Amino acid sequence: MTTILVTGGTGTLGRLLLPHLRAAGRPIRVLTRRRPAEPAPGIDYAVGDLAADEHVAEAVDGTATIVHCAGSAKGDDVKAANLLREAVRAGVGHVVFISVVGAERVPVCSALDRAAFGYFGAKRAAELLVAGSGIPWTTLRASQFHELTLATVERLAKLPVIPVPAGVRFQPVDGAEVAARLGELALGEPAGLVPDLAGPRAYGFDELVRSYLRAVHKRRPMVRMPMGGGAYRAIRDGANLAPDRAVGRRTWEEFLAVRG
Repeated sequence: MTTILVTGGTGTLGRLLLPHLRAAGRPIRVLTRRRPAEPAPGIDYAVGDLAADEHVAEAVDGTATIVHCAGSAKGDDVKAANLLREAVRAGVGHVVFISVVGAERVPVCSALDRAAFGYFGAKRAAELLVAGSGIPWTTLRASQFHELTLATVERLAKLPVIPVPAGVRFQPVDGAEVAARLGELALGEPAGLVPDLAGPRAYGFDELVRSYLRAVHKRRPMVRMPMGGGAYRAIRDGANLAPDRAVGRRTWEEFLAVRG
């Protein structure tokens, strides 16, 4: 039994991860809510829904390792609980989880915290479920991906005036670099909580927006928006940064240049 199950295998990180696992010659199964229109060759697709707890058992059966990449703005803890229950039942030998830098440092207590930064709380809850499952595990915390940062900035750039959270910084990392590291971990032995992976430098959110606008030859006014809540204060103080783990190589500007 050597099959690796990848949840979220059709998402941003999962698509980048699959080639690393295929190169190792391991059988790969992808749990996805919908079978892709153009399936990748050599991949076994299992249709199911972690959030709704549908067909999870069938996807997990017969797998040796699970790489849990399926993530969203909320509900990561529910997805992890449903997955881990079936992983325990099926005798899975290794669960690899991708989390976020600062998951243990960003408090998510109030409704305001949950609305703006609930992702951190859900990731932390999922981390604890993975560690307490009884299954040998590995968790990698990464900073925000370039690809997901770009999606956020692109949406904001459609507005006539771009709101910028005051004092917030991000340390974006290239998704391909995270995928390569996650592949190494999935093919290795369980290692617990491994060192964070963060981009080569931190940027104010306004810097990220300005760089994007220059790259696409647009102009938009920006307005700095103060926010409230304990999660915002923690992030304003750098809880989402890992300056000692700035080991990513591609900068935000280099990423934008490659994107064209």
